Amino acid sequence: MSLIKNHFLTGITLVILFISSCKEKKENTTESQKQITTDYLNETQATFDQRMNWWREAKFGMFIHWGVYAVPAGTYKGKQIEGIGEWIMSYGDIPTEDYEQFAKQFNPEKFDAETWAKAMKQAGIKYVVITSKHHDGFGLWDSKVSDYDIVDFAPYGKDILKALSEACKKQGIKFGLYYSIMDGHHPDAQLVTNSEDIDWHKPVENKNFNHYLEDYMKPQLKELIMAYDPEIIWFDGEWIPNYTHEQGQALYQYVRSLKENILINNRVDKGRQGMQGMNKQDQSYAGDFGTPEQEILDTSSDLDWESCMTMNDTWGFKSYDHNWKSTETLIHNLIDTAAKGGNYLLNVGPTAEGLIPQPSIERLEAIGNWLSVNGEAIYTTEKLKSTFGEGEHIRYTKKKGESVYYAISLKVPSKNIVFKHVRPKKESKIYLLGNETALEWMYSESESLQIKIPKSLNKETKAWVFKIEGEEIL
Repeated sequence: MSLIKNHFLTGITLVILFISSCKEKKENTTESQKQITTDYLNETQATFDQRMNWWREAKFGMFIHWGVYAVPAGTYKGKQIEGIGEWIMSYGDIPTEDYEQFAKQFNPEKFDAETWAKAMKQAGIKYVVITSKHHDGFGLWDSKVSDYDIVDFAPYGKDILKALSEACKKQGIKFGLYYSIMDGHHPDAQLVTNSEDIDWHKPVENKNFNHYLEDYMKPQLKELIMAYDPEIIWFDGEWIPNYTHEQGQALYQYVRSLKENILINNRVDKGRQGMQGMNKQDQSYAGDFGTPEQEILDTSSDLDWESCMTMNDTWGFKSYDHNWKSTETLIHNLIDTAAKGGNYLLNVGPTAEGLIPQPSIERLEAIGNWLSVNGEAIYTTEKLKSTFGEGEHIRYTKKKGESVYYAISLKVPSKNIVFKHVRPKKESKIYLLGNETALEWMYSESESLQIKIPKSLNKETKAWVFKIEGEEIL
């Protein structure tokens, strides 16, 4: 009996040790080694369309570049640093220790998430993407992976992303997060060191990058998705040489495994063609939409895309950048983007105190006023099959799933305006949005659609939208 008992106890001990060993091995498994059973890179077109639906209908989003770089605001050691504000650590050759001093001054006491969200709502913004971590590596949330964040390293001590995500969701605004693959503060993910003989814009390889990817970046992304439930993860910094196409595909899979219906831009991978932002066609690249930067596509595309643009010359706040685009230009950019089937992601760069600059507020209010009258020509619309417009001053959109077209004039119409690509339904009524009186019109195959402009036309409007029930002339 004792021999049997001893064998039994020995067996139990071995089982316990085996379970313990398996548990320890599981806990030490890196994020990339965790099994992902669904192939998100090859989802069906129907699944993809369903996931993208809200984004395609939204059309208008806000980009927010905010971080430590708002403290120097473009100036270092009394010198105005050339280049965009959020890259001041690079353009100013600022050592990590010096840049950390700016982080210790980052105390945005005037930040009010409710005020920001209400400003977005009034402007007609449907979704927002804020920099959770830009290239400088500083986080705007209470990360457990790193202390280099707004709660642990800066005097502010409060979670900005938590406050803003809650305020946006209260206003019905979809919440998204930007995350930089490059990290100028992490020793394994810096573009280069701060050595004088190395140019920050000439990347060097870092042999320890995979350690950063697995043990720092992925855990932070998991934190962000679990804590704030974002609808979008907007990657950037994929151009560093350590990061590979294969890692990009794996990262896309990993993020989708955390939240299946999340949207991810094409900068998760290595495929975009520079600032033009659309993927090369010679290989299959991960990412749900293209990202043209500071430009709008010349024509429409069958691929999903989003043009991100600044209101002035910089993304992050720069105190002396006063080169603001006019309200007219911003509204025309929104129209042009929608007519070509894209989304418009318009940036603001808040101050270190936590305020959106007044010129940005004024322009957002003006865009919102225009959209309050003309928004149906932008939201939930689709591009035409044959064209996006005529010349420089006419653009078209179509109400999704309906035979309703919007012909948009980007300049003040004269007595009569002609549209060549829409045939009105017989005896239908044509309206100028914002005007309840039906307009006089005539149509012939030779003369196209001619609409008589009312004398009461508001010439101060930045663009004029004609609502037409009919069909497209292919």
